[in-house]
Amino acid sequence: MIDLLKEVARGKRGARDLNYGESLEAAEAILGGRSTPAQTGAFLIAQRLKLESAEELEAFVSVARRQAYRECRKPGIDFAGPYDGRQKTFWASLPTAFVVAAAGVPVTLHGSAPLPPKYGVVLHDILRAAGIDPLMLSRASAIAAADTNASAGADGQGGVLFADSAKWCPPLGELHGIREELGMRTLLNTAEKLIDYSCSPYLVLSVFHNTVIDRLARLVTRLGYRKTLIVQGVEGSEDVFIHRPTRIHTVEDGHCELDLLDPEMYGLDTELPDDEPVWTARKQLDMLEAVLQGGGHMAYYNQTLLNAAVRLHLTGAVGSVEEGIYTAKPLLDNGAAWKVYLTWKKALQEAAPIGEPAERKAAVRKA
Repeated sequence: MIDLLKEVARGKRGARDLNYGESLEAAEAILGGRSTPAQTGAFLIAQRLKLESAEELEAFVSVARRQAYRECRKPGIDFAGPYDGRQKTFWASLPTAFVVAAAGVPVTLHGSAPLPPKYGVVLHDILRAAGIDPLMLSRASAIAAADTNASAGADGQGGVLFADSAKWCPPLGELHGIREELGMRTLLNTAEKLIDYSCSPYLVLSVFHNTVIDRLARLVTRLGYRKTLIVQGVEGSEDVFIHRPTRIHTVEDGHCELDLLDPEMYGLDTELPDDEPVWTARKQLDMLEAVLQGGGHMAYYNQTLLNAAVRLHLTGAVGSVEEGIYTAKPLLDNGAAWKVYLTWKKALQEAAPIGEPAERKAAVRKA
């Protein structure tokens, strides 16, 4: 590990990218717990200064996948958003997941406890607001919940799987403390989004800076995704904007094509409310549930509709974004997406409730 550190930490002029074999060695040392905390921290900082290459990222993803629990399911789509959460905007991917699932396309969501650099509201926080304890949720229960709510989707094909990265990829959980101490983005912020817990052929991937698009396009091609949408969206997330155009990059067969997705083209452009709330986990959950019942503020309803249409188009479930809108709108308005969500929430609440009553805890102990 020391020899590898010398290569990536020689400074701005002397540092070099590691080749794939060297990157595998570094990834196996760090994710396998063989490097010391000091070596791990130094490596992550050096990579942050140097900027990681596609080969280096691929090696870390490959090692993480080998050490993760992966549940290969019916072909679906992975929502690979940032693990550091949201601070100022609505998390449209959550209601979008249940619309897409209601249309018959399986969805995978994944995340962790809050991480730097943003420390925003994360999926774990919203689950807690819904009465679900993500730290108590086993992998088996998460899979069972996905299977249960799949039966509520079109032809029983959809379903939403939630993967807590600390349980599904234990090395990431073990590195959480070091990442908090560093307080900055590292290559793990990218690698953790690409572990692909359900072996999905389709991926919607978030990115903040357009300088990394080419690198990520090469990476997702090497990782074997059938089709990927790289989105420069809300707060660096995979959510497309509703009040202005979004830069989206479609990667397929090794080619990357840039488009500007303008909600005005579909009659969906909507101004955000002047008094947009401070987005606590409770407010995220309340708006999520309002939208899934065909209500909520029109901006967030339309944003969910557009995000669902884009993702249905990505998977080939519809022939165009416009067709996706016509497909998704009834699922919001007639309660189909709401039904999928309620089934999913109930299954998770029963598997991992917040604050179990004392008598239930006593019964569990006796058992």
